[in-house]
Amino acid sequence: MTTKAIRSISTQFGDKGKTQTYSLEVLPKTDLLFEALGAIDELSSALGLAWHHAKFESVLTVQSLLQTINSLLAVNPDADPARFGKLPKITAWEIEWIENEGEALLAMKPLEPRFVLPGCETTLAGAHYDVARAIARRAERAAIRFAEDRKRKDLELPLVFLNRLSDYLFLVARSF
Repeated sequence: MTTKAIRSISTQFGDKGKTQTYSLEVLPKTDLLFEALGAIDELSSALGLAWHHAKFESVLTVQSLLQTINSLLAVNPDADPARFGKLPKITAWEIEWIENEGEALLAMKPLEPRFVLPGCETTLAGAHYDVARAIARRAERAAIRFAEDRKRKDLELPLVFLNRLSDYLFLVARSF
């Protein structure tokens, strides 16, 4: 990629350590919002990598739902209620879906009553899903810190989804 091509995608707005949200708020790049967005983005990337090792179709749905969660985090409902209102939401249905996916995995392969060493007792694909699970836990903690700091009650169901996601990924990793 040439320098000219790089400049065509760079706004250079963030060169001084600040960036703008979808709600047009200017925040430091160290803000809790960007910690949460970055952790969820990293999780989605890890899931994409794991998916290439073992194509678990529901993972694509999870990645789409993570994009929905990032959109909900990134748009301040107080600063931009119109935009926030148009966003897709995480509902009880998505939480029930991921719980059902986990139950189906347990039905196919019940867990043994012992501690499991992440990544060591499964296939390479399972190890990648274990890494994604660990990132999911960090992403959940970052999203909780952000929601608590901003008093974002609207993020209750996305946070529940993130909590269920790490359980689901544990079961995915064990399925290989």
